[in-house]
Amino acid sequence: MPVTAMHVHRHPCSSRYRPLKHSDHQGRPFRILTYNVHRWLGTDRKISPTRIAEVIAECEPDIVALQEVRVGRTRAGEMDQAAGVADRLGMDLHFQPTIRILGEQYGIAILTKHPASLVKSGRLPTQSTKPSFEKRSALWVRTEIDGQTVNVINAHLSLRSGERRTQAAALVGPDWIGHQDCADPAILLGDFNAPPYSRSYRMIANHLRDAQLSNAHGEPQPTFHTRAPVLRLDHVFVTKSVHVVNAAPVRNPLTRVASDHFPLLAELRVRQSSKASASGHRGAPAGELLPSGHGKSAN
Repeated sequence: MPVTAMHVHRHPCSSRYRPLKHSDHQGRPFRILTYNVHRWLGTDRKISPTRIAEVIAECEPDIVALQEVRVGRTRAGEMDQAAGVADRLGMDLHFQPTIRILGEQYGIAILTKHPASLVKSGRLPTQSTKPSFEKRSALWVRTEIDGQTVNVINAHLSLRSGERRTQAAALVGPDWIGHQDCADPAILLGDFNAPPYSRSYRMIANHLRDAQLSNAHGEPQPTFHTRAPVLRLDHVFVTKSVHVVNAAPVRNPLTRVASDHFPLLAELRVRQSSKASASGHRGAPAGELLPSGHGKSAN
């Protein structure tokens, strides 16, 4: 659902992310951010959607994937929290609820600065035979960046390892990333609750590239917990035509208190083959992923 754009003064998120020169072959660089916002609740126990909006604005992203998004009003007469964040950022909001309780909703969202359309939202598989409090879901949006179509899928996976593996398999299967309409370039990102040594992470990394493996400043860095970061649970995965310029968690005094996860920012650009450029084709054939068994270490 679109929201009214408002001007926000934005500051560079980090000197690491300097604008790159445009290349017809590689396309314009763009930024994508994934961020578990912990219901807007900071480590100081304060609920502040405005603070989360400030974190995002400083990173100047084109696309934002959020998890643990709380939708509703904190006080009578106030704007809905998620819509308020999108409004402050001048971005369009797409939301998929995972919990509905007492008139409030909670779930995942994608915010876009460029024209975008919702392709699909839905539940991920569960192994529980009982109704679950939180229904794990994914959200797929298609956006246009300088005439290039980019598929973006945001997901938040289960805390239970067996269920998480089932959900990871579904994400790379024919309903999501492997769908015939999910053409390369495509990006799968979110809070996977899956460190790199886990089976569910490897299941995805065998099909897609982990953007943090192209961290220009060293080894991939953990994203959780902001008080003592030891786990790399949030990921940005990309298909083969997406070139990763850089990807790393954003760490500064504000992000250390705004949520229990650090936001993960990736700067990307889409490689365009000479054949595609000549024909005006916008992407590789639908469902074109990396070769099976690609492995997590390749760039």
